[in-house]
Amino acid sequence: MTTHELQKLIEKLKILCSETQTVEVKSAREGCPTRLYDTLSSFSNQDDGGVILFGIDEKNGFAPVGVYDAHDLQKRVNEQCKEMEPAVRPLFTVLEDRGLVFVSAEIPAIDISERPCFYKGKGRMKGSWIRVGDSDEPMSDYEIYSYEAYRKKYQDDLREVPRVTLPALNQPLLDAYLHALKMEKPNLSSLSNAQIIELISIVHSGKVALWAVLLLSLFPQAYFPQLSIIACVVPGTQMGSLGSSGERFIDNKRIDGNIPTMLEEAMNFVRANMRRKTVIDGKTGRRTDTPDYPLSAVREVLLNALVHRDYSVHTEGMPIQLTLFSDRMEVRNPGGLYGRLRIDQLGKAQPDTRNPALATALEVMRITENRYSGIPTIRREMQAVGLPEPVFEDDRGSFSVRLYRQPEHPIAKDLLTSLLSFCRTPRTRAELAEFLGMKSVNYAIKTYVMPLVESGHIALSLPMTPSSSKQRFTTVSDRG
Repeated sequence: MTTHELQKLIEKLKILCSETQTVEVKSAREGCPTRLYDTLSSFSNQDDGGVILFGIDEKNGFAPVGVYDAHDLQKRVNEQCKEMEPAVRPLFTVLEDRGLVFVSAEIPAIDISERPCFYKGKGRMKGSWIRVGDSDEPMSDYEIYSYEAYRKKYQDDLREVPRVTLPALNQPLLDAYLHALKMEKPNLSSLSNAQIIELISIVHSGKVALWAVLLLSLFPQAYFPQLSIIACVVPGTQMGSLGSSGERFIDNKRIDGNIPTMLEEAMNFVRANMRRKTVIDGKTGRRTDTPDYPLSAVREVLLNALVHRDYSVHTEGMPIQLTLFSDRMEVRNPGGLYGRLRIDQLGKAQPDTRNPALATALEVMRITENRYSGIPTIRREMQAVGLPEPVFEDDRGSFSVRLYRQPEHPIAKDLLTSLLSFCRTPRTRAELAEFLGMKSVNYAIKTYVMPLVESGHIALSLPMTPSSSKQRFTTVSDRG
C-alpha cells in the first residue's frame, strides 16, 4: 500500500464510519493494542487478506487520532504476528498527515494448504478465527476440520461404516454396478467380483465404504438417518410464511433411499409442486405448460448437492434442504466449496473433488458425467428460458443454490376464458387441478382459481368455509 492509497483509505473510512470485511481499525493513540490475534487470524484465513489501520478511533465516530509511536507500534505488532501459526508477515505503511501519524499493517492471506492460521497461545481449536462482515468470529470445529480435510486429502466417502458388511448391500444393485464397471473398464473384466470389490474399495477390512452404502444399499438411512433430503413448499418468500388457511407448508416430505432414489424422488417432488404457466391456443385448443424452472437445471442442482455435500462425521446429522418458495427454489447442502475453488470460479475452473469415489461411481452408473459441466448447464438452461441468473452462496460450512422464477403475472386471457367456461358447471378442487394439469391441488386453487373468486368471476358454493372439502366453484353468469 502506498501512502497515497493509505490516505484514500482513511478518507473513505471517515465517510463510511464502518469497518469492512477487509479493514479493521484500531486507535493506538495510547499504545499498541494488546490483542490482535483474532484479527490476524481471520485476515490470514480469507482469500483477500486484510488491513489493520492504526490511528482511527472507532468509538469516536472513526475520528483520526494518530498513533503514539510508529516505530514502537510496528515492533509490537510484529511480535504478535510471530505468535501466530504459521507466522504472519505484515507489510507496514506509515503516513504523516496534518500532524498525525497513521500506520497500516497489510495482512496477507496464507495458502489454503496452511490454514487455519491460529494463535499459538490458544491452540488450533480455540485460536482460529474467521472474518464475518466487520467482525472476527471463532471458527467452528467443522470449519477447522474442513481445512484439515483438504490439507491431508481426507476422503470421507471412503470411510468405513462399522455396522455394514458386504451381505448388507443390495445384491442386484451390486451386481449391476460391477457389470457396468467391467463394461466401462475393460482391464477389470478378467478379475473376479471379489477382487474388484477389494480393489475399488467397496469393502476394506471387512467393512463397507460409505460411498457404496450411499449407492448400493436400499436404505442408507438405517445407518445414517439424516443423510436424506428435507423437502418442503413454503407459501411465501421466507420460512415461516403462512398460507391463506394458516398452513406453514403446502407440501412437506422427507426423502430417503440411496442417492439415485433420492434424486428421482426429489425431482418428482419439484415436478409436483412447481407452478406452470398454462397457455391454451384459441384455435387448436392445445394446451402448453411451461414449468417455473427448467427440469434439466433442477436435476443438476440436486445432483450437485448429493454428490458434493460433505459426508464427514461432522455433518452426517445434517440433511440436504430443498425448499420451494413462492418466488424461488433453494437447495442447501452441508459443506461449503471445497479446496481452492471460489464462487466467482464456479463453472470456469476445474475444482478439487470432495468425494472422488462417489463421483466416479455415479459416472459408471451413467447418473453424472463427472466432467464439471453441472454449473454451466444450470446457467445455460436458466438463460435459455429467460430466467434470472442462478445465485450461488458459500456460507460458513454450507453451500446453497437459488433459482428464481418469473414474477407472478395476471392470468392469461386464454386461460381465463377456458376456466370460466369450465366452471359453468360447478367444479371441485380436484377437478380444477386436473383441468389445469397440476398435481398440487392447493397450489392450483390458490394461484389460478382464488384470484378469480376475489375478482368476482367465480363464486363459492360455501363462502363461509372456503377450505371445505364440499366446496364447489361456479362461474358468475353475468361476469362470464
